[in-house]
Amino acid sequence: MTLAPNVYDAEPIPEEARAEIDRLLASGDLFRYTAPEDAPVALLEAEFAEALGVKYALAVSSCSAALFLALKALGLPRDSRVLIPAFTFAAVPSAVVHAECVPILVEVGENYRIDMADFEAKLGPHIRAVIVSHMRGHTSDMDAIMELCDRRGVPVIEDAAHSLGTLWHGRKIGTIGKIGAFSFQSYKMLNAGEGGVLVSDDADVIARAVIMSGAYEHNWKKHKAPRGDNSDELARAFARWQNRLPLYNTRMSNLSAAVVRPQIPELARRVRAGLANHDHVAARLNESPWMAVPAPLPPETRAPDSIQFNLLGMSDDEVRAFVAAAAARGVGVQVFGLSKDNARAFWNWEFLPEGPGDLPRTRAMLMRACDVRLPVRLTRPELDVMADALLSAAREVMGEAGALAGPGSAGRAR
Repeated sequence: MTLAPNVYDAEPIPEEARAEIDRLLASGDLFRYTAPEDAPVALLEAEFAEALGVKYALAVSSCSAALFLALKALGLPRDSRVLIPAFTFAAVPSAVVHAECVPILVEVGENYRIDMADFEAKLGPHIRAVIVSHMRGHTSDMDAIMELCDRRGVPVIEDAAHSLGTLWHGRKIGTIGKIGAFSFQSYKMLNAGEGGVLVSDDADVIARAVIMSGAYEHNWKKHKAPRGDNSDELARAFARWQNRLPLYNTRMSNLSAAVVRPQIPELARRVRAGLANHDHVAARLNESPWMAVPAPLPPETRAPDSIQFNLLGMSDDEVRAFVAAAAARGVGVQVFGLSKDNARAFWNWEFLPEGPGDLPRTRAMLMRACDVRLPVRLTRPELDVMADALLSAAREVMGEAGALAGPGSAGRAR
């Protein structure tokens, strides 16, 4: 039997990072505010903002920290209601709680995207902000979301942790809402082990976020304005908030920035490879009557580094048997709702200040939604080994005869 590939190792850090890392280690210059200007973190922020086509970027310790700072930068009062999708990572409602707000969960459909009927119904006058988690890189209907939120004056924060490189009508995800948040955790397109970044075109939002991230005294002066921008808009915003905001010290270190910076030019290649890998495996899995990969929404161009698919016509015991059969073939499958204590299953978020409600659509989806890593470095033969293992596992559990009369292929990727 051909061994399945290791899907847990990331791509090597580019050689270009090594000289800067060695310099930093030799000097001990790891704090972003030591240098008078052009520290690695400041350069990363400028380069990332330029790559996304936004005015401002703030590099911080994690995407969770970026979401927390985004909420604090909006100046929301204590106990503000923040609408979030019920399918997201536990760090998202945690950031809301940390910001002294209350998460209100909205249903998510079997295509992993926000249920717009439930979203509109819950977007009442008590909602002060919305976080849209493009979970696992699946983009919700941003046209409808922005139209509804703009009409009500509700700011939108995009949790784009899984969506760096994804496009919506050709526009970069994370730049559509008022604030975007990205992750540099090891399994993301840009890998610093940990880390994140907040982006915005709003000078007041970014000034508040910078100060609260830990730019004490006048260290905010070391943050760069957009290239070619000779206005003093950002400086005026910093001056307005000097000494008026608490410091949460969520800064990124120069060492992390040195690791990320040389990966930015690699992003376009990684996005192309990730999409090709995903679509190849999706086409293979959709050959099975027992698996369906949801199609992208028409305006969406994805940038995946994993694949999600729904199991069709299986009981809970058959789902567990499928996971075991895939593991025996060397492919790890996580079923969000059946994995014990899974941090993406909303019923495990016992820290929520208010009960989430039943959310039957999301619950049903999570009980059959599978997650498999597909690093962009995998080759076509390696992808086929993984697809063969998943198809074989489904046949083992459900039987060849049953496959001839399977439940069909509605909702598959095309």
